[in-house]
Amino acid sequence: MSPKLSIAIITLNEESNIRRTLDSVKWADEIVVVDSGSTDGTLAICREYTDRVFHQKWLGYAGQKNFAIDNTSGEWVLSLDADEPIEPALAQEIRAILMSEDPCDGYCIPRKTYFLGKWIKHGGWYPDLNLRLIRKGKGRFEERVVHESIKVKGKVGVLRNAIEHHTYPDLESYLSTINKYSTLAVEVMAQKGLPWSKTSWISIVIRPLFTFLHKYIFRLGFLDGKHGLVLNLFHSWYVFAKYAKAWERANKR
Repeated sequence: MSPKLSIAIITLNEESNIRRTLDSVKWADEIVVVDSGSTDGTLAICREYTDRVFHQKWLGYAGQKNFAIDNTSGEWVLSLDADEPIEPALAQEIRAILMSEDPCDGYCIPRKTYFLGKWIKHGGWYPDLNLRLIRKGKGRFEERVVHESIKVKGKVGVLRNAIEHHTYPDLESYLSTINKYSTLAVEVMAQKGLPWSKTSWISIVIRPLFTFLHKYIFRLGFLDGKHGLVLNLFHSWYVFAKYAKAWERANKR
């Protein structure tokens, strides 16, 4: 008999994304959704798929995802964001892993990022390995302000098939994300005690330029056409915004 697999998802106003993700994992033994206060149709959609829907005031990305994991009952947990459906081939691969005799304690999974509806294959955006499938009790998200990731105690393997990341359906949403994450990144820099002298104009000018050249030229981002150009320009803008906000914070100090 195959071990029980639980899906852990956190949500907040995700009615445009969540059905696609839930459809892709409805074969799992259990789906746990932790919502932090949706005011759209997210909860109604989730309750079509599972009765394991919880409300939890926002604990931060890592805290919220760990809360979702803690409320699962399966021997294995697959942690997903609301905009991350999985490929049918990945579902089959996971089933095979759970039936195998000596599985690892966690698995990194490739992630396909879709920007304005197009899969971005170059510029370092793929395979974008993320550790998401874990044996329960063997891994948790590390507490960080942003860019949270799971740390596993034990052996980690890598799967072949992918999670789809349907992020940034339009440029307005990407600009909003850049603003939010660049602010959070400055908080991370502050927590790490980064000397504010490093937020010089050299960092503000050179780092974004280097980021664009590295991703668009040297990592072949130009092969993704206009989508690749726009995405990598915006990512360079994120780097600029991060160091400009750090410089602003240093001046306020």
